[in-house]
Amino acid sequence: MDKISLLSQYLPPAAAPTIARWIDYFQCDFKISRKRNTKYGDYRPPFKNEGHRISVNYNLNNYAFLVTTVHEFAHLLTWNEHKRKAKPHGLEWKVNFKKMMKPFFEMSVFPKDVHLAILSYLENPSASSCNDLTLFRVLKGYDVQVEGVLHVEHVAINSLFAMKNGRVFRKEDKLRKRYRCIEIKTGAVYLFHPLAEVIPA
Repeated sequence: MDKISLLSQYLPPAAAPTIARWIDYFQCDFKISRKRNTKYGDYRPPFKNEGHRISVNYNLNNYAFLVTTVHEFAHLLTWNEHKRKAKPHGLEWKVNFKKMMKPFFEMSVFPKDVHLAILSYLENPSASSCNDLTLFRVLKGYDVQVEGVLHVEHVAINSLFAMKNGRVFRKEDKLRKRYRCIEIKTGAVYLFHPLAEVIPA
C-alpha cells in the first residue's frame, strides 16, 4: 500500500498527499502508534543515527489525527530552524503551527464547526489541543460513540464511575479545568479531564 493510501485511512483523504510530502521532504520516520492515554502524538528530534520521528495515535478520528499531526510537524520545523533555542510551545512553534495549518484551511478539509474551533485555538495555541476544551469537545464530537461510555463532566457530583481498567472513582468538585476524583480502593486523589471517557459504576 502506498503512503497516501495508508494515510487516507487516518486523515481526511484530501490532506493525505500534503502530509505524505512533508514526511518525504523532512525525511521523517512517521509512525501510527498504539493508543496512549497520556498523549495523542509525539515528536523526537534527530539523535545519533536516527532522523526526525513523529508518532500519532491510531485511534483518533481523522480530524483529531490531522490536528495532532500538524502539531508535531510544527515541532519538527521549529527544531530545524532553532534547535534547542526555542521553547517547546513558544512563539516560534506557534508561528509554525499556524503556517502549517493554513493549507488545510485552503482545501476546506475541516467541517465548519472544527474549522471555527481551530481558528479560535490558533489565536493562542497551547501545548495540546485537549487543553483547549472548546476544540477538544468539537473534535471528540467526531469520535465513534460507544454505548455505555460517558464523559466525566456528565457524571453527577458524588457519583461513582469506573475506568476501562476497572478502577472505581467518586467524582467530587471541579478545580479550575479538571475534576477532583477519589479512587475508592486507595483514597488517592486524581484530577480528571472533563472529557475523559468513563463507565457509570
